[in-house]
Amino acid sequence: MSKSGLFAHFRSKEELQLATVETADAIFQTEVIDPALDAPPGITRLRALCEAFLAHLERGVFPGGCFFASVAAEIDTHPGPVRDRAFTAVAAWFNQLETAVTQAQAERTLNPDEDPTQIAFELDAYLLFANAQYVATGDPAELDRSRRAIDRLLQSTAPANTSTT
Repeated sequence: MSKSGLFAHFRSKEELQLATVETADAIFQTEVIDPALDAPPGITRLRALCEAFLAHLERGVFPGGCFFASVAAEIDTHPGPVRDRAFTAVAAWFNQLETAVTQAQAERTLNPDEDPTQIAFELDAYLLFANAQYVATGDPAELDRSRRAIDRLLQSTAPANTSTT
């Protein structure tokens, strides 16, 4: 499609960017969140969310890795509707992780004395760093490192008499 064809359809660069973010969010929902939500709430869902994120990187759903990691880095200092919409999607993802942590704490597979926001933050950090490393190297071992780090974190935050596997 030509530049003038794009402009005729979207009328502005911002409308095109918003449509792109909306489409990427729908794809992320379908590829990552929806399959994980089929898992039972709690530790199983938490693990499913993390694995679905890593699997979507492995499948190359978006060229260049996680769409929202790339977009967030590009537009984080550019206020406006595109940034707001992208960060709404990022916040929704983080909320999924945090909710699953809270559910795992309620089922006592994660220690309820731990800060659920901190656990979700650490999980997301492992996922995002795996994304960055995988994009840079193309080496699936980077994703496996994230899986091991996630396992360690979940084991370290499990009550002494419970397994998170």
